[in-house]
Amino acid sequence: MDSVTPWLSFLSLALSHSFPRHFTSFLLVQSAVAVPSFARFLLLRMYALVPPFSGSNTTSASTITPLSLPLKRTVLFSLSMSSIAAFSVSLLLYSGYSDDMLELLLFALEDLRNSLKEQGSNLMIRYGCAENVIKELVKEVKATDVFIEEEVEYEMRQLIGVVKKTLETSSSLDWNLDIVMWRTPFYDVKNLKELPASYNDFKEQKLLPTSPLLPATLPVVETELDWGPLPTFSDLKEFIKEKLGKPEESWNLMKEMPAEVLLKENLSKSSETIPKSLNDKSIEQRRRDKSVFVTRKGDVVGGGTNTLLNALAAYLRYLEGTARDDWQEVHERLRNAETREGASFTSLFGPALCLGIISRRRVHYEAIKYEKERNAGFLSPFGYSAASVAAAADAVCSMEWFWLLALKSQVSNEGLYSIRIWRWRGHLIQYTVVGLEGPAILLVHGFGAFLEHYRDNINAIAEHGNHVWGITLLGFGQSEKPNIVYTELLWAEMLRDFIIEVVGEPVHLVGNSIGGYFVSIVASLWPSLVKSVILMNTAGNVIPEFSSHRFTSERQTSAAARLGAQLLLFYLRLNIRNTLKNFYPTKTNRADDWLINEMLRASYDPGVTVVLESIFSFDLSIPLNYLLEGYEEKVLILQGMKDPLLDSKAKLAMLKEHCTGLAIRELDAGHCPHDEQPQKVNSIVCEWVVAVERKLTANSYS
Repeated sequence: MDSVTPWLSFLSLALSHSFPRHFTSFLLVQSAVAVPSFARFLLLRMYALVPPFSGSNTTSASTITPLSLPLKRTVLFSLSMSSIAAFSVSLLLYSGYSDDMLELLLFALEDLRNSLKEQGSNLMIRYGCAENVIKELVKEVKATDVFIEEEVEYEMRQLIGVVKKTLETSSSLDWNLDIVMWRTPFYDVKNLKELPASYNDFKEQKLLPTSPLLPATLPVVETELDWGPLPTFSDLKEFIKEKLGKPEESWNLMKEMPAEVLLKENLSKSSETIPKSLNDKSIEQRRRDKSVFVTRKGDVVGGGTNTLLNALAAYLRYLEGTARDDWQEVHERLRNAETREGASFTSLFGPALCLGIISRRRVHYEAIKYEKERNAGFLSPFGYSAASVAAAADAVCSMEWFWLLALKSQVSNEGLYSIRIWRWRGHLIQYTVVGLEGPAILLVHGFGAFLEHYRDNINAIAEHGNHVWGITLLGFGQSEKPNIVYTELLWAEMLRDFIIEVVGEPVHLVGNSIGGYFVSIVASLWPSLVKSVILMNTAGNVIPEFSSHRFTSERQTSAAARLGAQLLLFYLRLNIRNTLKNFYPTKTNRADDWLINEMLRASYDPGVTVVLESIFSFDLSIPLNYLLEGYEEKVLILQGMKDPLLDSKAKLAMLKEHCTGLAIRELDAGHCPHDEQPQKVNSIVCEWVVAVERKLTANSYS
């Protein structure tokens, strides 16, 4: 991550053969040599141990040196009597990676192999089941300690659990094997359970980011090993295709076409061409071009760590101008990616940070170092002197905050539900699931809410024999709030990918408020993912004579939108209690302190004003009567008739007139009937799902 050490290393790719645990695991190892003063080490996540290492059951940040390796997961094994260093990196859900991400990975691996060769090392590649590959490696080198970095994503934590269980129960490992969890933090947080819930309170602690450490130097010796060839793009695609079944493969293809393209195609009834898939020839062309923008689209930075650092230097120095061609290219891409102030950094460098080609703390270190260079060694208390510095530093600090929140949710049981973490396009997303079998139901909250807004629905619906999923959308609750342009199509794509990558089967979609509009888009664009739709006081209009010319994909942020978002945030913080009580006209006590405090907490997260800006750019011009076409007898409207935001009677009248086959239930509630009248809503939802499932079963036999 931060620098490369001269280690003899090998890389092993292993993919689980069991759905849904599709992952790839990489292992790197230094050959054994008799050096009694050292311990042997296998490391999972590209970190080198600064020798000598005590071999105790805990490690501190000061004893671990991050390496410049393009893989983000690792486990370290320690052996006695000789020196060995090894890495095992598990890249979760290769099948979920876009072609661009796969190509970034290949460039990074190629750079890693070349760097290691220059230092007398090499990179080995193996395919197999992760836990078996790691077990055989431990057995081969007779490891006595295994150090595993703590992860936040649910699938990674499951993988780590499987690896630990395999190692602990293996009869072939007939010696004492210690498994130790460790991490190298961006901030030196002593106790995660005491992490403040509010970002404001966290900032008041004035914790300083840790600095990158110098690389360790370990002995290098020649060892005869079968290193294997670096995989090509075609190799990876074929490997994924082979491990996925036909349904999963076809579902993955859905993600290749953006919602905007698909929507325009449907509206115009014309045929849009899907972008061609990458091939090894196009990748090779990028290698020859020596560009830091190595993907097909050419809009993200890739390559090895040194390439990333060069691109970062160019990005930070945007205001200086340059005669260098490579820096001019970075500056041009920066301008194109600046869809809103500061958004270019996440757009250009986000994928590389996600893969671990460069670390968050290295980015922060370089940004602050350059800021000091500009200001005679000082940092101004009034902010950064360059917008590019602010964009980089703010982005990685925000990423770290949400990573800490995610990790805290995994080590403490403070919430209403057991929280899992899913990484979508590099961002951390919270979700939960209750129930082991039955029809899948996905609950989607409204603007400003989070999955716990279904606090009295998830368990109750699951108890009636359903598999219930709740998700906190990007930009809300404790899910990440990156500096991007938020649109209704972005959130629809997120729900699509969640169904494909996490749920893994068609769902009954339930949405409240703007969440209802999002699920309507999903139902319209990807009908094979949806069994039925339940809309509760949904956003969206009914337009009898809809014209496709109303839709526009242009989304521009403005100074007025930024000011409006800041004023709206200020107003909501002051008036949130009264505002919520208006949404609960029949049971104002449901707008309780817990709900208010959770919404206030989220309002102080970094990036919240960016999310609020989306209110001023939402395009709800695609009407519900268009989106719900083809769902006769598969749409249930639950309408709280005392909704203060709209005329419920008029809306229902329009829906009845222009949408055929709707089922409508009127409720004595406000804007959030599921939380105001949970028992009634739960009963209606369960009855609806049973009826739809019965019809689907009957149709399958007819």
